[in-house]
Amino acid sequence: MEKFGLIFDMDGVLADTESLIARASIAMFRDLYGVDLTAEDFRPFIGTGAVRYVEGPAEKLGITLNLDRALDERLKNFTAMLDAGECAAFPGAVELVEAAARTGDWKLAIATSSPRPKAMPTLKAAGIPIEMFSEIITGDMVTHKKPHPEIYEAAQSAIDIPKTRCIVLEDAVTGVTAAKAAGLRCIGITNSFRRDELAKADVVVGSLEDVSLAMLRKIIGN
Repeated sequence: MEKFGLIFDMDGVLADTESLIARASIAMFRDLYGVDLTAEDFRPFIGTGAVRYVEGPAEKLGITLNLDRALDERLKNFTAMLDAGECAAFPGAVELVEAAARTGDWKLAIATSSPRPKAMPTLKAAGIPIEMFSEIITGDMVTHKKPHPEIYEAAQSAIDIPKTRCIVLEDAVTGVTAAKAAGLRCIGITNSFRRDELAKADVVVGSLEDVSLAMLRKIIGN
């Protein structure tokens, strides 16, 4: 039986964390550099990985970051939010994962720009059943971050399913760009960006609750 590949981004797709990441970064900039930012300052850098996420706004402000300290402080802030129970799965996320895994027709993977020390606690806090995923590719396992296609190429290679039978679920413009550059079909989910901003995706939906296995197979063409 031919199998299909289903590759999920994490932040903004499986886990409702984009607002937490922004808050953790805002607190870091305030506490270490005495500047007040908003979530909108980080929006262009969603999906690009932790380094670019903090370096982008810093460059605009003319701030030279102590990168290691900045990332450590940001992770500390974020972890405190996880510990406080502020992280949840998006509606439909666990249901779609479980439905795909139950059929035996799908191999599941996660491809997240987040480094593994952030990704694994996030998945646990959100209640995502990680045992149902064949592969979890994190940002510290690749050289180039989204919008470069490397992480999606790595995920597709790891699950060993032909590109023509794989589909990606993404919430970020950079992620959609990466998936399409990797030669994969992609569903954009408007959790972080508007429908028109995700227009390069093959299909755009408002929620994972709008995604069914029948829909996925139709997009793939099987």
